Amino acid sequence: MDPVPPVPPAHSLRRAPIQQRSADRLARILDACAEVLDETGYENLSTRAVALRAGVPIGSVYRFFGNKRAMADALAHRNLDRYAQGIADRLALLPATDWRPVVDAVLDEYLAMKRSVPGFVLVDFGVPAPPAEESPADPNHLVAARLTDLLCTHLGRTPDTPLRRAVLVAVEATDALIQLAFRSDPAGDQDIVDETRAMMQAYLARVLD
Repeated sequence: MDPVPPVPPAHSLRRAPIQQRSADRLARILDACAEVLDETGYENLSTRAVALRAGVPIGSVYRFFGNKRAMADALAHRNLDRYAQGIADRLALLPATDWRPVVDAVLDEYLAMKRSVPGFVLVDFGVPAPPAEESPADPNHLVAARLTDLLCTHLGRTPDTPLRRAVLVAVEATDALIQLAFRSDPAGDQDIVDETRAMMQAYLARVLD
């Protein structure tokens, strides 16, 4: 039997799947959530529409999620897991002697997901709504922590406080700039993407050179 795939963190789920069939159903629900997001936006997202798209009873959705916020939050966490895995796959092809291609890989994987993953434009690593009380951390803090660990593991560096802070600042700045790049161009304005890449390289050189 295939192993049960990774699931969103416990705070996003009413009940974590144990059997493969349950995990597959959860994956279908999140896939449907992403598709409906692209069609309706977050404000008009509904658990009923997701259940219909996933081909499951509405009770199956409520078995895992109490509301649409929890469902979108789980999708965001799955996106982060897939983003981290995509970066790890890219880094496996890169030498550990130069940090600049690593930073390029981080941006390139994000752009690839932005352009191709359903629902990612609206829900990348966080829900487009005010923070919920039960949220454990700001999405960009979660992203920065994962990126720092991936970068340090690949380069053999120590994830000290200055480096973690610099990666967080780079993530915040890049998030804003990529939103700008995609605001008027669904593929991302290439000139702004290029400026973003140059900014990341120049800023992180302070702690990585």
